[in-house]
Amino acid sequence: MAETQAAPTAGTFCWNELMTADVEKVKAFYTKLLGWTTREMDMGPNGTYTVWVNQGKDVGGCMKIGPEMDNVPPHWMSYIAVPDVDASVRTASNLGGKLIVPPTDIPNVGRFAILGDPGGAAISIITFQS
Repeated sequence: MAETQAAPTAGTFCWNELMTADVEKVKAFYTKLLGWTTREMDMGPNGTYTVWVNQGKDVGGCMKIGPEMDNVPPHWMSYIAVPDVDASVRTASNLGGKLIVPPTDIPNVGRFAILGDPGGAAISIITFQS
């Protein structure tokens, strides 16, 4: 999310991220299909992150599936804004959710985690830095 954009309201879908084996191929596809543009962010040892931009607004991101993701297929992941990732992880656990990726800091962005709901679907939660 761009630093100039307002923080999302808690409980709302606020970011969409594409994990793929071929970033260049999907960049060509979505920019032609939807008219999006892109900008790149250097993530140091984690490679390059592509930000999807629609009419000047950051609307999502894209990154290459890394070897640490085992056999995870290409997919879109939605993020929901929460006021406190760690507290939300505890609540999810109490409600029968499963922790897939523990709370993790994203430098200059915020903190996120990936949860599995009791039905087996995965969702990401995020708290953006103020």
